[in-house]
Amino acid sequence: MTKKLALLVTASLLVAGLYSHAFAYEVNKSAIVLLICKDRAGTLISTGTGFIVKPDGTLITNYHVLVDAVSVDAVFSNGSQVPIRRVLQVDRIKDFAVLKLREGFYSTLEIGDSRKIQAYDFSSALGYLSQNVTETNGGLQGNLLQTFGFVLGVHPQAHPDFSYIYSTTIMGPGFSGGPVLDKNNKVVGIATLEGRGINLALPIHEVQPFLQPQKGMSLDQLFQEDRDSNEALYYRGNFLLYGKGDLDAAITTFQNVLKKDPNFVLALYDMAAAKRDQGLINETIADYEKIVRISPNFPEALSNLGGFYFRAGKLGKAVSMFEKAIENYPNFTQALSNLGAALNKLDRAAEAIPHLEKTIRLDPEFAIAYYNLGNSYFILNRLEEAQKAYDKSVELGVDFLSLHWKLFETTQRLGKNREARIQLNIILRMDPNNQRARRELAKLSSAAVP
Repeated sequence: MTKKLALLVTASLLVAGLYSHAFAYEVNKSAIVLLICKDRAGTLISTGTGFIVKPDGTLITNYHVLVDAVSVDAVFSNGSQVPIRRVLQVDRIKDFAVLKLREGFYSTLEIGDSRKIQAYDFSSALGYLSQNVTETNGGLQGNLLQTFGFVLGVHPQAHPDFSYIYSTTIMGPGFSGGPVLDKNNKVVGIATLEGRGINLALPIHEVQPFLQPQKGMSLDQLFQEDRDSNEALYYRGNFLLYGKGDLDAAITTFQNVLKKDPNFVLALYDMAAAKRDQGLINETIADYEKIVRISPNFPEALSNLGGFYFRAGKLGKAVSMFEKAIENYPNFTQALSNLGAALNKLDRAAEAIPHLEKTIRLDPEFAIAYYNLGNSYFILNRLEEAQKAYDKSVELGVDFLSLHWKLFETTQRLGKNREARIQLNIILRMDPNNQRARRELAKLSSAAVP
């Protein structure tokens, strides 16, 4: 099971492999395990990642990995398999679980100081991608992967009482519960949430007070408790939405969560994502508006609501939402890019440029940000710069009519008729009946081509 958070704008993430050669020591990969979770019938229901922090086999992962499981096995990188014996602690809201392996002596990861994390610190994550888990010799195994990036900030999200580490370090499906490390390979967080352009980790100091020896409960006891748990019900809806793509079932599940707790923000948030995918725009906006009333500093909700206001032509309200999102999360690349786009629409291109330039510094692969920056330069008649920005967005995969029209207009104004004709031909391949493109092409065909 993978916890996800939907964003309206997709951004490619920067994966920085720098500094890896400078590590004082290698990551102790024998302390990181693939978690195989099965139901009472022995059917695989989810995979995740966990990591050992005490030699007696005390292990940390996400709570949501365990939902509906009655047996969990830890598979080590060498292929050996050890069962989880006890659940020592769970926190359903902060989404962590402390587990106990079968008696033995185990390798561990060292815990760092997550209270000292700052923006732009190096970070890496290790986990077992669910898609790479395969059956080998009657058992399941996976390939342990490591990704690299940097911290964007440490901020609250849906819950104002605790913060997450926001990072460019990619955490794919199956990384849930795995370690997020600092430059010294010390654990500073638990990979908790991956989504479109966003990766969150719970700071490890939120878990440290619960690592002392305790009796705990069995997995079966946890399963029984979760029958009445609203959080467990929410995670089932989350899986239906993002894992199964069953929008109707997900919405029904979230509605049941909200019957018990009308202010369950994440259920509202994911229900809005499901309604958006069903095309229920007015209902989606209403859900986002309710979310920001309940949790006024939730950056992703603010940015998503701003996106809907933008498309509805409510540009002033859109700018206000994007600015509020950035106030709470200054390095929020999607909100920065969206703010730039909204300011362009309001003919405030000079104000837009610093936000868009910051977006690109943080994420040099964010294609839409280059398009928005090109629009800023175009408005200000900085045409050479506009063409470079548009060309970069094309290079990164942006391919829609309005971009090619902007490139046509830019190159035409610059007197680059050959390049202008190329853009018109691209437009006609995309829209063969576009009469304006045919007229413009006829004009250029009768003119000298420099």
